[in-house]
Amino acid sequence: MTEELPAGDGGTRRAVYLHPGQVFVSPAPTEVTTILGSCVAVCVFDPVLRVGGTNHYLLPHWVGDGLSSTRFGNVAVRCLIDKMLALGGRKQSLQAKVFGGACMVDAFEDGGGRLGAKNADLALRILRQEGIPVVAEDVGGRRGRKVIFHTDTGVALVRLI
Repeated sequence: MTEELPAGDGGTRRAVYLHPGQVFVSPAPTEVTTILGSCVAVCVFDPVLRVGGTNHYLLPHWVGDGLSSTRFGNVAVRCLIDKMLALGGRKQSLQAKVFGGACMVDAFEDGGGRLGAKNADLALRILRQEGIPVVAEDVGGRRGRKVIFHTDTGVALVRLI
């Protein structure tokens, strides 16, 4: 669903809801909303170009079986970075914010750790490998989050749900 919202600069900012497995990047001012539990959203912003984007992924690793999908963190984070670079962003200018990774259901806990923690750890590791600083994060815990990200300012609003 897309609608028009007032932007802080007097212009308009369109609204987009990001579903699990999606990646969204825009040079136009956009307010992106998503709901997270054990899933993770990485928000990337280029303050020089004033463009941003975000993803929402469900599982940490695609290991090569079946089709590659942005439902997997190792695909979704790199896809987001590539899309930001395609808009003219420069890796040294990019900043990231990471949200989600809660342990919502005890059944998702296994001997190797919790799904949400694995999702969050993967995002932080890839961003570190790519040299993109994480300027804010709100990960873990046992509650979901509603995230609203403004692609034109890099502002991310987070509310526990």
